[in-house]
Amino acid sequence: MSGLGDMGNLLKQAQEMQRQVDRVKGELRAATVEGLAGGGVVRVELSADRHEVKSVHVSPDAARSADPKLLEDLVLGALQDALRRAAEAEREAIGRVTGGMQLPGLF
Repeated sequence: MSGLGDMGNLLKQAQEMQRQVDRVKGELRAATVEGLAGGGVVRVELSADRHEVKSVHVSPDAARSADPKLLEDLVLGALQDALRRAAEAEREAIGRVTGGMQLPGLF
């Protein structure tokens, strides 16, 4: 009979982990991350869960720049920084639920 008890325990643990995953997904849905470039001259905000761009902020000095290529590079750099931060936030959230174990399919 201990085999059935162990199976029941595993099922309870899996259900609890699923509740925690759902909670963390909700937290990520509500969170935004910010990416910076040029020392904050350009800022990009993304949703932490779906990585949707929420806003782009360019300082007035950068906007008046005579070098559009530099401005493009700064926007791209800020976007890449925001994407990196979003992925990092997701990894940290998963780690809180799984204790650092890599379980496929949670997110």
